[in-house]
Amino acid sequence: MFQRQAAVFLYAVSPVHMGAGSAVGVIDNPIQRERHTGHPCFAGSGIKGALRHGFEAIGGDKALIDQLFGPPSDRSGAGDLHAGAVSFGDAQLVAFPVRSLKNGYVYATCPQALARAQRLLALLGSTPDWAVPTVAEGDCLLANPALLSGTGKLHLEAFEYGAKVSPSLPALAADLATRALPPGSAYQFFRDKLAQDLVVLSDTDFAYFVQNATLVEAHVRINEATGTAADGGLFYTENLPPESLLLAPLLASATRSKADNIDADEVLVKIRTALDGKLVQVGGDATTGRGLVMLKVTGG
Repeated sequence: MFQRQAAVFLYAVSPVHMGAGSAVGVIDNPIQRERHTGHPCFAGSGIKGALRHGFEAIGGDKALIDQLFGPPSDRSGAGDLHAGAVSFGDAQLVAFPVRSLKNGYVYATCPQALARAQRLLALLGSTPDWAVPTVAEGDCLLANPALLSGTGKLHLEAFEYGAKVSPSLPALAADLATRALPPGSAYQFFRDKLAQDLVVLSDTDFAYFVQNATLVEAHVRINEATGTAADGGLFYTENLPPESLLLAPLLASATRSKADNIDADEVLVKIRTALDGKLVQVGGDATTGRGLVMLKVTGG
C-alpha cells in the first residue's frame, strides 16, 4: 500500500515517441493514446522503466535503484525479488501546442483536461484553486488579447475561433505555469508564455487538434547491401510535439527489501530530489534525440 503521493509534470523538450505498437491506419508507428478521450498519454510502466534505466545518469544513487524501483526479474534467486517502493501512474495530457497566426503557437487545453488535472492534483494533496471554464464549440477563451487578429478572431492552424478574453484565466494559467515548469532563467520564457498564451478550447475542438496536429515523420528503411531505399521500406512514425505538457501521479511506500528499510516519507524525498527539475529520456528513438522530457515534482 502506498502511503505518500505527489504529482509529476512532464514537459516535452523534444518530440516524444511513446509507441503503441503497430496500427491499421496511415501511421505505422502511432503514439499511445487514451481509449476514451483519444488524448496522447504516457503509460506509467514506460515512465517507471525509463526512470529506472536513467536513474544513475540524472544523479540518483545507484545503490537505491533496486529499493526504489524493484530488482530486475532476471536476477537469480527468487527470494531477492520484491516490488519497488515507487510507482508512476499514466501521464495525462494537460496542454498541447498548436500553431497560431500570432505569437507562433499557443498552449491549447480544454475544460476536460483542466478538470482532470485539477482532480488529480487534489487527490494527491495539492488542490489548485482553479475555476474550470466552459466553452462552446467554435469558440475559445484566452488570457492574451495580442493573440487575436484584426477581426477579433483567434486563428489556429487553418481554423478561426470566436474569442473571449477571460478575466479568470490569467490566474489559472500563471498557477499552472508555476507548478509545471522548473524555476530558473532557462525556462523563464516558457513559464511566461504558458501563463500568457494558454487558450481554452471546447473538448471537441481540442480533441481534433490532439488527434490531427501531432508530429508525423516519414522514414525510409535502407537496404544494407545496396545502400538505397528498401522496397516497401517507407513508414511513418508519430511523435508528441515539443512543448506538450502532461501530468502523472507519483506514489511512494516503505521499501520492501530485507536489507535497509526506508519509510515512505524518506522514499518520497529521495525520489523527488532525484527527479525534480531533471531532463530525462523516455520512449523510443533516443539515438535521434527523441524523448527529452523535463520533470517537475509538485505536492507531497
